[in-house]
Amino acid sequence: MPTAQKEQTVAEVAEAIKQSQAVLFTDYRGLTVAQVTELRRELRISGTSFSVVKNTLFRRAAEGQIPSNPQLDETLNGPTAVAFANKDAVATAKAFVDYIAAHRGTPLKIKGAVLDGRFYDSAGVEALSKVPPREVLIAQMLGSLQSPISGLVGTLNGIVSNFVYTLQAIHDQKQGG
Repeated sequence: MPTAQKEQTVAEVAEAIKQSQAVLFTDYRGLTVAQVTELRRELRISGTSFSVVKNTLFRRAAEGQIPSNPQLDETLNGPTAVAFANKDAVATAKAFVDYIAAHRGTPLKIKGAVLDGRFYDSAGVEALSKVPPREVLIAQMLGSLQSPISGLVGTLNGIVSNFVYTLQAIHDQKQGG
């Protein structure tokens, strides 16, 4: 029988899922309170909330929002802490990977993530963390769009310059001769 507190938790988690770009699952067993606090502080910078949610309550909250997946069901076994990436999924993945790298021997483990309705295992999350930030990707795209235009402008300028130099040479030749 669901209690009012469980129903409220399910509603809060469902809202967090709806607001998130990605949901990342971790195994937090063995982390101290100080380590969890430090991790939460680092995640807050990237617009991510991090909390422990009972697996059954998360499953209820995810119904209709996250497609059913056997890998996700397998991930939701054992103690699970969930990170809701509200702003940038790549920054969240990077924050976790960087935390694990900076704290060698940490018991924190990435179980997987759901991004755009697709499940990624821990290797997929690690690969996601290596994607450049959004601003860098936009700059690269704009640079690649601008490159052919710049080349065309340079070519046209070269043709006009050569034409002017040719006219100048003809003028100089006629004046000298």
